[in-house]
Amino acid sequence: MSFLIAALRAIVEMLGLSLLALGFLHVISGARRERNPIYQLFALITRPPLGLVARLLPTGSPSWLVGLLCFTVLFTLWIGLALLRSFL
Repeated sequence: MSFLIAALRAIVEMLGLSLLALGFLHVISGARRERNPIYQLFALITRPPLGLVARLLPTGSPSWLVGLLCFTVLFTLWIGLALLRSFL
């Protein structure tokens, strides 16, 4: 059980760090970010959690709000899994 929690925590951590990197590249790349292969890789990795959070928000929510809320959910899940692992 501890291994499963650690594996889930690693996946959540990877998604959170990819989301941070996507936001950082969004800021420094500007309009050319869609042609950046590293940006495309991070966008591919973070598409499922961003899509899930976007479906939970009202239609037309700004992308920065979706990203911020997605990061908050991932961070909360990461902390929760750490606490769960420490109690088991």
